[in-house]
Amino acid sequence: MAKLGDVCKKETSNIAQKDLEGRRGNFPIYGASGFIANVDFYQQESPYIAVVKDGAGIGRVMKLPAKSSVIGTMQYIIPNDAVDISYLAYAMEHMNLSKYFTGATIPHIYFTDYQKEELPLPPLDEQRKIAAVMDKVSDLIAKRRQQLDKLDEMVKSRFVEMFGDPVSNSLDLSLLSVSQLGEFGRGVSKHRPRNAPELLGGKYPLIQTGEVANSKLYISSYENTYSELGFKQSKMWKSGTLCITIAANIAKTAILTFDACFPDSVVGFTANEKTNNIFIHYWFGFFQQILEAQAPESAQKNINLKILNELKVIVPSIELQNQFAAFVKQTEKTKATIGESLEKLETLKKALMQEYFG
Repeated sequence: MAKLGDVCKKETSNIAQKDLEGRRGNFPIYGASGFIANVDFYQQESPYIAVVKDGAGIGRVMKLPAKSSVIGTMQYIIPNDAVDISYLAYAMEHMNLSKYFTGATIPHIYFTDYQKEELPLPPLDEQRKIAAVMDKVSDLIAKRRQQLDKLDEMVKSRFVEMFGDPVSNSLDLSLLSVSQLGEFGRGVSKHRPRNAPELLGGKYPLIQTGEVANSKLYISSYENTYSELGFKQSKMWKSGTLCITIAANIAKTAILTFDACFPDSVVGFTANEKTNNIFIHYWFGFFQQILEAQAPESAQKNINLKILNELKVIVPSIELQNQFAAFVKQTEKTKATIGESLEKLETLKKALMQEYFG
């Protein structure tokens, strides 16, 4: 075993996002979410490891190429000759460096703390063999995720192909307000669950803005449940209801796959005979950023039922909408198969990490 600080050193970046304005070139620069842009300078001559040290994504580990840089919310980890860089990157990923965070407003991690982490240090040839195995599994995981992303893009392209650009209404379709296409209802909780924990802990599924925002098309899982008290302050929404967030993650939508409650930061929509919830979900996808930009901001951004009711929606024939919905459902089946493969690969990766790095 060796301590992390014995096989690498850290270096600091002083590059701010504003420093990149007008700097275009051939050398990549990265941030917490990955590639930012190509610029006309670089800080690292050789490949290196980068760690997110400030803010969102804290502790994330990336192996990055020669002649590139990172912005100042990240730090460089430079391996020495005793360790293979790919092996070290996987070892550091397994360490879960986010556990070293300090700071309430902006979390931060320090190399002086996590450099004490230990890792197995077999001979270099064995390190490279381990890294090669991990690379194969990681490459397969990346390909599965790319397949899922491409399927999502395909559905959006199909929407535009069938209905035109919904923002400009490029096919000059008829328009109706959302309230003419179905029925709205709002969660009626008097208290937000996080401020009233006595509402939680029962048998009634509770959907909050995070579940809607992170579920893409369908909501199939949840973290919290309502007690009898919470249930009495809310209402039960039927499976198939389209959920729309009106606070925090504004105008994110997803369809329930089970009966559930939600608080007043989520609105429920049930389509009538003129449309279907799958069509409306994808229509919202084109307007989400627009609505978020236009939303009034107080303690947090929000929109109200009046704004939602008055939104104008393109209304192609219900036959075309149903054709699109059938296409989406078939695509979701393909995604489910790929998702199962992805889940197995991620489980395999975790098992290998545990085997190799303890």
